[in-house]
Order: sequence, then structure tokens, then C-alpha cells
Amino acid sequence: MDFLIFQAPMLMVQATMDGLVIGIIFALVAYGMALQWGVMNIINIAQGELVIMGGYIAYFLYIAGIHPAYGVLLSPIIMFFVGVGIYKLVINKVVDRDLFISILATFGISILAQQLMNFAFGADVVVADSGFGTLMMFDNSVVLPMSKLFSASVCIISAIILVAYMKRSKLGRAIRATAQNARAAKILGVDTEKVYAATFGINAALCGIAGACVAMTFTLHPYTGLPYTIRSFMIVIIAGLGNLPAVAVSGMGLGIFEEWADYLLGTEFRIAAVFSLLVVILVWRRFKLARKREYLK
Repeated sequence: MDFLIFQAPMLMVQATMDGLVIGIIFALVAYGMALQWGVMNIINIAQGELVIMGGYIAYFLYIAGIHPAYGVLLSPIIMFFVGVGIYKLVINKVVDRDLFISILATFGISILAQQLMNFAFGADVVVADSGFGTLMMFDNSVVLPMSKLFSASVCIISAIILVAYMKRSKLGRAIRATAQNARAAKILGVDTEKVYAATFGINAALCGIAGACVAMTFTLHPYTGLPYTIRSFMIVIIAGLGNLPAVAVSGMGLGIFEEWADYLLGTEFRIAAVFSLLVVILVWRRFKLARKREYLK
């Protein structure tokens, strides 16, 4: 079978560069999932819905006549308090419970968020046009929207700020201590309830930043959150919890895989390729764990 991408080398460069840029956005969302998973032992099925909610905040600015780029500042602030509110209402009741219970609880949040966004914004596919223009490279053979480069830069800066905050602030050190051993941290005087609320709020804020970037680079729809959840889950499974460099590399790798799947298989099979990769990763992880148990015997 002859694929056009192999016949035109510049298409390979285009797919790779697009994948690297969008992979950085995926990595930021995945780092938020890894953070709250590592601290609270919760798998958040509503992760993608938090991204879409953040995107709609930027879109609301756009339809109000304000440049959607301001969404990267406003969205994380609003989403932080949304995350804290979700924790107070639901998540605090499933912390330290069975992991399956957290999956069911966040799945319910996911369904509710979808319906609320559908009610508030309708079911139309929308995009917040940034008007940033495009960057032409390699004699106009490779085209990169400036909105993608802007979004990637915002995500990188956000990750750097978060890492510095986690290392140097009192709350950041408390979050890290709780992730290591919540019971010991509580004995030492750490308010774990405050830590859990802040952790879920930070995760929602990261999703808000990523969502504002998604609003400018892709499209928004109330029911498109699940692929972002699946992407985040895959990245965390591959990279592990609390390993930001591995999360970044895995995110960019997933972005490249997705763009190549788009060029090779067609846009209609893009998400299907992501779900297929998830199955492969889960089978690989199960095989790896089985081999490890066999070795320990």
C-alpha cells in the first residue's frame, strides 16, 4: 500500500512537528492527572471534561469580544475553584476508598459536566479564533499555526512554574509529603484535607490552561472530553506518577503517533488509533506485571 506521507517527506516533517506541539498540551493535562492520582489515589474519569470546561471559558471570552488568549490567565483561576468545589462536594467522600469507587464517582461527574456544558453552550462544534496567523517553514512546505506554538509555549511555562511552586512553597512541600505518606504527613501536622482540595484544584487549573489552548488550536464540543481522559491515562501509565520529564516525552510521543495515524489512516480513524494504542499499552502492562510476579516466585 502506498501512503502519500512516505512519498512526500515534508508531510512526515509536518506530522512530526504538529505532533510535538499538541503532545505538549496532552502532557500538561496528563501531569495534572498524575499529580492528583499520586497524592489522592484517584483516577479522574472527568479529566477531559475539565479540559473542555476550561476551553469554553476561553470561548466565552472570544464571543464577548475579548481575545481568547486571555483565557490562559482566566481559565485556570476559575477552574481552580471549580476543582476545589468538586472536591468538597464529591471527591472528599471517595478519597482513601477503593480505586473503583473513585472511577464511578468521577464518571458521574463526567456525565453531569457534559450535560451542563451541552445545556449552557449547545451541541455545536465551536472554536475560538486567535487570529495569530501561521508560520511557514522549509520553503513554505511546512505550515504551523502560531496558535499551536503559543499554546505549546504556555503549557511549557505553566509546567515550569508548577514545578518551582511544588519545590519551594509550603503548600507544594505539603503536597509532596502527602504523596509520599499521607498518614505520616498528617501526624507531622500537615492538613491533608487542605492538601487534597488544593491538589484537585491545581489539577483542574492545569486542565483549564490546556482547555484554553485547545479552544484556540482545535475544536470544542461538550462530548469530546473522553479522548483527553484516555490520552492522559495512557501517558501516566507509560511515564509513571510524579515523573514530569517522562510525562513530557510520553505526551509528545503520543502527539506524534496521533498525527501520523491521522495522515496514514485518515482523520476518521484518528481517535480509534488512540483507543487501540490504549488497549496495547494495557496488555503490555499486564504482561509485564505477570512476568514480574513469575520472577518473584
